[in-house]
This record gives sequence, C-alpha cells and structure tokens, in this order.
Amino acid sequence: MRIGIDVGGTHTDAVLLANNQVVASTKALTTADVLTGITNALDTIMVETGVSEDQIEAMMIGTTQFTNAVVERRELSRVAAVRICLPSGAGLPPMVDWPDDIADALGRHTYMLTGGMQYDGWPMAELVDSEIDAMIVDLVRQGISNVAISSVFSPMNADPEEYVAVKVRAAIPGVRITQSHSMGRLGLMERENAALLNTALLAFAERVVDAFDDAMTTRGLKCPMFVSQNDGTLMNSSFVKQFPALTFASGPTNSLRGACKLTGLTDAIVVDIGGTTSDIGVLEGGFPRESNVVISVGGVRTNFRMPDIMAVGLGGGSLVSADGKVIGPQSVGHRLVTEGLVFGGNTLTATDLVVGSGAEDIGDKAGLSAVSGETIANGIATIHRMLDNAIDMMKPNSDPVPVILVGGGAVLVTGGLKAASVLHRPENAGVANAIGAAIAQIGGESERLVSYSSLPRDQAIKAVTDEATERAVDAGADPGTIRVAEIDETAIPYMDEGNTRVRVKVIGDIAILGNAASNANANTTSKKEQN
Repeated sequence: MRIGIDVGGTHTDAVLLANNQVVASTKALTTADVLTGITNALDTIMVETGVSEDQIEAMMIGTTQFTNAVVERRELSRVAAVRICLPSGAGLPPMVDWPDDIADALGRHTYMLTGGMQYDGWPMAELVDSEIDAMIVDLVRQGISNVAISSVFSPMNADPEEYVAVKVRAAIPGVRITQSHSMGRLGLMERENAALLNTALLAFAERVVDAFDDAMTTRGLKCPMFVSQNDGTLMNSSFVKQFPALTFASGPTNSLRGACKLTGLTDAIVVDIGGTTSDIGVLEGGFPRESNVVISVGGVRTNFRMPDIMAVGLGGGSLVSADGKVIGPQSVGHRLVTEGLVFGGNTLTATDLVVGSGAEDIGDKAGLSAVSGETIANGIATIHRMLDNAIDMMKPNSDPVPVILVGGGAVLVTGGLKAASVLHRPENAGVANAIGAAIAQIGGESERLVSYSSLPRDQAIKAVTDEATERAVDAGADPGTIRVAEIDETAIPYMDEGNTRVRVKVIGDIAILGNAASNANANTTSKKEQN
C-alpha cells in the first residue's frame, strides 16, 4: 500500500493505493504553509480507510514549492558561479541574460577558471591550481557556501568539475555544490543556469524535505518518502536534497502518468484542468513527451529535461467577463469556495458557468439569478474553444487524437471537443495527479556525444545506459528491475568522425518495495474493502 500526494495551487490531492488500485482519495485545500494541507489530506485518508500506519510501504509527494521559490524569488541562497572555460569561454559571463531580480538574489558572484574539454573529451586547456586556490580564498572571505561548477563539454568529460569540487569541499566544510554535468545537457550556458538554480535551492530543499519527514512522523508514518521528478519518475529524500530543480513541472507530469494509469492509454493528449490553469501535455509510450527546446524557468533559460506542457489560463476559479466571451487568465484560485457566485460570493467564475448550464450541481444555483442565459452560453462556448485551440497546438499532426480529461476542473467540459477523436473522463480523474505520483517508478538519464567510428554503437549505448542506470540506483531504484525506457540518437554531421548525441533514459521499481506490488498482502483491512 502506498500514498500519493500532489500539492497544487488550489488543492492538495491524496490517494491511497493497494495493489495499484485506488482505495480512497481526497482533496484538501492547499494551505499557505503547504504542510498543513498535506497533514489534513493524510488525516482524511487514514481515518476514512482505517488503515494502520505500519501498512503503508511508501509515500510519494509531488510539490511545486521549488518552482514557486524560483518564480517568486524567495528562499534562494547566494551562489558562486564557477565556470571552467578559459581562455575562450569568457565572452558571455554567467547570468548574463538573467532577470535582474533573480540574479541579484543569487548575488552575481562569478569566477572564470582556465580549463575545460573539447567535444571529443580532450582537454581544451589545463587547470591552474593557483587560480582555483585564489577562487577558494575569495569564497571563504565572502562567506559563500553554495557553489555551482560548470565546465565546457563536461557531459563528455567531467574531470575538471570533479577536480575543482574536491578542492572546494576540502577547503570549505559543509559547502553545497552542484556540478553541471549531473544536471543539464550539452550547451554550456543553459546547463550552467540549471546548475545555478539547483544550487540556489539546496538549503531550501533540506528544510522542505525535513519538514515533509516531520509531517510523516507526526502522523505516525514510518515508511520512506519519495518526491516526483519532472519526467514522471521519483527520487528518494537524499536525492531531492541534491537535485531539487528536477521537481520543476512535476505536477503536470504526475497528471499525465495518472491519466495513463486510469485509462490504459499510452499515447494521448491529457488536459489537466485545475483551479487556475489547464495544463495540456502529450503521452508518448506512457510517459510525458519531453520538450526539445530551451525551457525558461522564472525567466532563466535551462536545458535539463522538462515535459512539453502548455499552460492555458483556464480553471474552475477563472474570472469570466460580463458577456462570457473572455475567461481568465486571472483566477480566484483556492478562494473559489468563498468568492464564486454559487458559493455565496460576488465573482463570476468558470465553475458558475457550468452550474448555470445545468451540467453540474455544485453549490447553490440561486446565486446565479443575475447571470443571463446568453452569458452562460457564451462562456461554455469560450471554454470549449480555448481547449480545442490549445489541443490543436499540442497535437503531433492535424488528425484528431484521444483526449483524457483529468483534474478537479474537468467538469468545465460539458460537451465534446472538436480536437478529440475520443474524449475520456476516467473515474478518479479529479485526483489523477496524486495517482501519478503514487504509481511512479525511479528514473535515471544520461547524455553523451560519441563517435561510432571509434567506439562500436552497441558499446557506446551500453556506456551511456550504464551511467543512466547508476543515476537511477542513486535515486532509489532496484538494480534488478531497471529497463531502458528511451534511447535517443541524433547525428551531428558537422563534427569530425561522425559524432552522435546519445541520450538514454532508464526506469526501475523502488528498491525498498522490490516486487511488493505483485505480492501485496491480500488481507487489507480498509473499511472500504470490508464494506
């Protein structure tokens, strides 16, 4: 048995799964401190089912806290940006294109060192110990204990980053370090940016994970905790403390994985409608389609893996114009239950439109007495038009595709969608995100430039796969269950020796659970099953 929790902007959703089947679910309002909402959801689940704490084998959490910290410029630590790139890589310094407010929050501490590698793994220049020592002296002088180290083509050869990291750790006890090769892909500046954001969140990540652990302890849960990554997989507590940035966009990813579980469809468009936004993503082979372009997080360009998600300002709490022809992007969010007309408030929202159309019985319809039928009809048409347009933009081609509606706001779709060949509304769709968190496995990924002329293709792919497997095991995967989920090969014809960019993604079961799902205790004592 496992618990999945997803913390959204409006609701904190929780589910209890036994043998991968939903036993109970709940939606609690997200609280300002986040943890109270999580505790409330846990209390509801445990009381409703009567399951004892020692029956829970694991808890999985999807959280937006780290994304919000970057977007809101809070809880960010001062970070030293160390780039190993001289003599040729100083033209565009670290954070050169960052918004001023977030660059100021990190402190704009930059250091350029001689060294780095060529694309083929050979040294561009030798490291200079005197430069490294001078940089460390300045770090100590300024009291900086968070360091992001980036080197030219470090995914090909990480030795320069490793060397500098060892010297920094020896000189500064307790220093927090992110090496860019462990975070981003090829492309120095975007990879460096990803490492910088991750490093800025490391101290915050320790506090968040410890708080999650405290919430579990308070509730009497002694099982391990895992946190959702943005590729549809999980990482254990210690891994989260090292790589909090890997949680960016994990909420929509959980919804896609949950939609896959609820419908059995591995290839479809998923529309996750919440209280503020509708997130549209693409399922390919049961996992979210990854974006192949540079992704901006809080105005900062990054190149580490991110799902291809389109966010539309349409949700259950979205504000509606007087004529119903404009909806969102502003929303009352979690205040819907007090500000919406059907809840006795004074704000016309998208939820009010659905109630007014007769499609749903939510709140008190008498609150809509001043809203005309024309406004309601216009509003319903606007909702469907907005979603059809967004789905068309995400489809791989012009043909209609299966569409899965999930999220608490899925009730906004009262009819069919022109862009959908089939429209699926699965049971428990309102908590698909929590289900996606609960069923997730552990993943690992690695990327390298290889030359098939100097190393046979099968050996090259095996080397990259072994590296991805090592990362998955570090994140908590059972080595015996790991399988290759994706191999991406891209030829680089303009480089010597026919170089190819190889990216491998692997997934595996959680190590501490092993094959428990197939051998689960048949004597589950939940009240729901007894009934």
